[in-house]
Amino acid sequence: MFFFMDPLYLWVFLIALGVSLAAQAFVSNTYRHYSRVRNGPGMTGLQVGQAIVQRTALGDDRSLSVQASAPGLQVEGIRFAAARGQLTDHYDPRQHTVFLSEGVATQPSVAAMAIVAHELGHAEQKERSSALMALRGFLVPAAVLSPQIAYALIFIGLLFNILSLVWLGILFFALMVVFIVVELPVEIDASRRALQLLEQAGLLHTADDRQGTRRMLTAAASTYVAAAVTAVLQLLYYISLGRRRA
Repeated sequence: MFFFMDPLYLWVFLIALGVSLAAQAFVSNTYRHYSRVRNGPGMTGLQVGQAIVQRTALGDDRSLSVQASAPGLQVEGIRFAAARGQLTDHYDPRQHTVFLSEGVATQPSVAAMAIVAHELGHAEQKERSSALMALRGFLVPAAVLSPQIAYALIFIGLLFNILSLVWLGILFFALMVVFIVVELPVEIDASRRALQLLEQAGLLHTADDRQGTRRMLTAAASTYVAAAVTAVLQLLYYISLGRRRA
């Protein structure tokens, strides 16, 4: 109620919406195109993951191996498992496991190759004790809880005109913004590592492999850029709101 009566909030909302939609369209269009382009090695995403682990030093850190009860494929120190849905691929550092959606795991496409390599880039960050990834992991609890607390405090503070609650809510929201901003270099670094892993494993055979992988990784990064821009804009708006109420 308070926000939508404010023209400044509407501008922030529209800019954030436009940036987010543009990033989502970039990802969807890029994935749609390169999911139809066969990669040079003719390997499915799962096979690409296996090849990277077998041909590089990735997975040699046995201290990170886990014995999980869920069905999956154990390759060296890294486990591969199924993820439901489309573009739901992710790496779980707690289990040292790469989760692959069916479209990625079973298709020999350039898109599948890029996505698997990116997730294995995160696995390499874990094995090499990346400081950025450690910081991201440290901030996860704050990122999960801070938005709900922030919105509640800001709303109550505005409703009852308690400025201290508004600023406390802004502080909690800032914790989430820090997490999102830190996540951006983590993702960019994972993409950089992904290209190196594919090179080391000898899997970039064609121009489509190289160009398509780079475009896929760039598209993925754009979503994190959009999230960071949106979060920073919201934080700046809340700060301006607090100053105006002072």
